Amino acid sequence: MARSSTGTAAPRIAPIDPRDLEDWAPAPGDVLTGDRIEGKRIETLDVAGERLPDLELEECVVDTLRADGTDLRGLRIRDSVVETLDAPVLRASSSAWREVRVAGGRVGSAELYDATLNGVEFVGMKLGFVNLRGSTLTDVVFRDCVVDELDVADARLLRVAFPGTRIRSVEGTDTRIEHVDLRDADLDRVERLEGLRGATIGTDQLFALAPLLAAQAGYRVD
Repeated sequence: MARSSTGTAAPRIAPIDPRDLEDWAPAPGDVLTGDRIEGKRIETLDVAGERLPDLELEECVVDTLRADGTDLRGLRIRDSVVETLDAPVLRASSSAWREVRVAGGRVGSAELYDATLNGVEFVGMKLGFVNLRGSTLTDVVFRDCVVDELDVADARLLRVAFPGTRIRSVEGTDTRIEHVDLRDADLDRVERLEGLRGATIGTDQLFALAPLLAAQAGYRVD
């Protein structure tokens, strides 16, 4: 496991490359509650507005996933790639993500509370409000994303990094932090970082964040 000089461990992200996939073009109504989809290459999976709790995807590549307002509670997704996720409202509480890459897209509100994310990479995404309350994140990377608001109350974060990601606000209480790396994040416009106490920042970031950190600690700088 790679460690920096500060002892902050990097997330362990494995390459995800599903092979021998069968092309599938699902029609409306082809995907039902509790279905298991395995070994498929799907150009467009449009399930917006549907009720699909406990859906399972394994070893799939989805070029475009449209899931606005879809009931995806209890979703299980493993060893899969989603090239573009289009979900102004993503409802996926109590979901489980293992070895997944989401390579782009936009999510306005992500209901991911009580979820489990393990070996997950989000790349180049625009994320509005991300609710991760009570969730467990292990080996997770937000790469080159924009995150407006992140709620990690009662969550556990282990080996999580934000390279190239612009973060505006992180809130939460009773968050358990281990090896969370903010050194390559863009924190120039950050307003709140309360939810990531214990994360690693760089020296240059410390100088830039000094007024914010002092204010959050209750100090008045004169």
